[in-house]
Amino acid sequence: MFNLKLLQKNKTIKYGVPMLLLVVGGSFGLREFTQIRYDSQKIKRKLDPSLEARVNLEKQPVMLEEEYQKLKDLKLDEWKNIRGPRPWEDSREYQEQQRTTKNIKD
Repeated sequence: MFNLKLLQKNKTIKYGVPMLLLVVGGSFGLREFTQIRYDSQKIKRKLDPSLEARVNLEKQPVMLEEEYQKLKDLKLDEWKNIRGPRPWEDSREYQEQQRTTKNIKD
């Protein structure tokens, strides 16, 4: 009887042990719930066999020469970087300014 009253007055046992159980038990519980989440996402991601076969066919090895020819055919010298309007700028006014400067240069 004496030991029980002594344990009830001890703050570590009264507050610390339940808090420790909550933290440790919560981590195990969260692990289980997150595992369920990832398992359900894995199930949803599975593709039809016909679609998966088509996707795997498209994953052919990339030939460096072919990619070089594609880039060579692009006209990169004529490319111009045009800045968009800032949030505090009026976009219509800025677009008009861009159009007029483009017409002047042409």
